[in-house]
Amino acid sequence: MEPHWEQLDLTPWRCPEPLIRLKLWLRGARAGQSLLILLKDPGSRQDIPAWLLRQGHQVQRLQESDAALTLRLVVQNRPS
Repeated sequence: MEPHWEQLDLTPWRCPEPLIRLKLWLRGARAGQSLLILLKDPGSRQDIPAWLLRQGHQVQRLQESDAALTLRLVVQNRPS
């Protein structure tokens, strides 16, 4: 049985809105919690994975094309 991951669809928004919404989601996140993140904005597709890694989270690129990016985030620590 595959695990059920919460999904955060950030495709309707352009930078900086996706990062703001992700930061709001992280406020309530627990260590070990998983999230699928869907992105379309070119700036966000570049910035969000880098920002998450700088914050100490585990990030995996699941699907990537010229138009979209799907990430799997595993929260590693509670953001301050």
